[in-house]
Amino acid sequence: MKLSQHAKQQGISYSTALRWWHQGAIRGYQAPSGTIIVETESKQAEPDVRVAIYARVSSAEHKENLERQTERLTQYCTIRGYRVLKLIKEIGSGVNDNRPKLLSLLRDPLITRVVVEHKDRLTHFGFRYIETLLEIQGRTIEVVNPAENNKEDLLHDVASIVYSIYAEIYGRGLAKRKTERLVEQLQAKEDDHAAS
Repeated sequence: MKLSQHAKQQGISYSTALRWWHQGAIRGYQAPSGTIIVETESKQAEPDVRVAIYARVSSAEHKENLERQTERLTQYCTIRGYRVLKLIKEIGSGVNDNRPKLLSLLRDPLITRVVVEHKDRLTHFGFRYIETLLEIQGRTIEVVNPAENNKEDLLHDVASIVYSIYAEIYGRGLAKRKTERLVEQLQAKEDDHAAS
C-alpha cells in the first residue's frame, strides 16, 4: 500500500507518516518511481480490537508534553498495526477520579483496548482495579512503558491529596457544628413546647 494510503487509513498526516518512515517506525521500501510502499505486516491486530489512545498530563503548563506523548502513542499503535478509533488527551491530576474524558472512555463498550504510555497516565492509584474491571468486560489496558514514573506529576498529585484531605476534615468539622446547632435548636423548641 502507498504511504499516502497508509497515512489516511491510520488517521495521520502524510508528513507525519513520511517522518516515521524515515525514522524506521513504518516499514516499507521506495520503488524506483520514488513511491514509498508500506509493507503490510502479516501479523495484524485482531480484527475485533478497537483501540483508544489515552494521554494525560497534570497541568496546562505541560501541554507540550501532552502532544509529544500523543505522538509517541500514535506511532506505537501504527507500528503494532492497531486501528485507533479514539485519541483522547486530558489535562488533570492522576488522583482525580472525576476526569470526564477518562470516565467517558471507560464507559464506552466499543473500545476493547486502551493504550497508555505509563500506568500513571491512566491513574496513580487503583490501576489494578480498573484493569480487572475492564478484563471482566473483555477489554484490556496496554501499557507501552510500565517502568517509568513522572516525579513532578506525582508531587502535584500528592499536594492534591493533602488539600483534599484537609478540605474533607474541615468540611466534616463544619458539618458537625451545624448538626450540633440544629440539635440544640430542636431541643430548645422541644423544651419550650413542653413548658407551655
